[in-house]
Amino acid sequence: MTQLFRSLIFVPGNNPRFLEKAKKIQADIVCFDLEDSVPDNEKTNARKLIKSALKSRKLYASSIFVRTNSPTSGKIPSDLKEVIQKGIDGIVIPKVNNIQELEKIEKILSKLEKTKNLKPLQIIPSIESAEGVVNTFTIASFGKRVSAVVFGVFDLLNDLGIEYTKESEGAKYSRAKIPVDGHAAGVAVIDAIWQDLKDVKGLEKDCKIGKSLGYTGKSIIHPDQISIVHKLFHPNKNEILWAERVCKIYLESTKKGTGATTVDGKMIDEVHFKQAKALLELVKQ
Repeated sequence: MTQLFRSLIFVPGNNPRFLEKAKKIQADIVCFDLEDSVPDNEKTNARKLIKSALKSRKLYASSIFVRTNSPTSGKIPSDLKEVIQKGIDGIVIPKVNNIQELEKIEKILSKLEKTKNLKPLQIIPSIESAEGVVNTFTIASFGKRVSAVVFGVFDLLNDLGIEYTKESEGAKYSRAKIPVDGHAAGVAVIDAIWQDLKDVKGLEKDCKIGKSLGYTGKSIIHPDQISIVHKLFHPNKNEILWAERVCKIYLESTKKGTGATTVDGKMIDEVHFKQAKALLELVKQ
């Protein structure tokens, strides 16, 4: 599947109609949600519906991730037990504060993968707290599983005691820091959602700001936002040149039987190669 991170759309896991419609969604990542969009009394039902949807994996055009509940909720073991199976590409973990939380989750994940004979799944931690912002680099550097980090602005503002407005400056520092830390760790960085579905110009402006800060793509909440996000997060010249170098050097490395190598001083492995290849295929299209 594609390793692009221009768009990540959340789909409520307790809504069978939305899960079915997601088969036609052209976002880079479709993320079945078990967290904020699912009431507590619907969590069990949502896990079952997602488990069933993953059996029809071939009918979905995008990479498929599942957003679990938060590390502090106590619900992650139950989430993973139900949804980790063939067909899932990775998990989004909301409200990650530190790597100790990731270590506990990885232990559960590794056992399930071994039991079900699955390859290691990707992890996308979501940064949504003051502690998470401070620890973004160490979270993004946690290991090979971490392919991206995502910014969650609303819970961060709540943590900081700041009221949200479209022109809010309250998360300005955090929004700028996260992509710096993510790129330093060598992972993709996905910006926060734009909540007002009717404000298309606002979405366009917000995408341009995110792109200028170094974000790779954007979280979205409705399919109508995909085309705008993809247009504004289209690969730029530097990204294309990077992808060409990665593909060239990685292929040369594999021919020599080496595999993982370095480009511009950073380690490059199969995940980076797939991402670079997908980016170049997109440009050709």
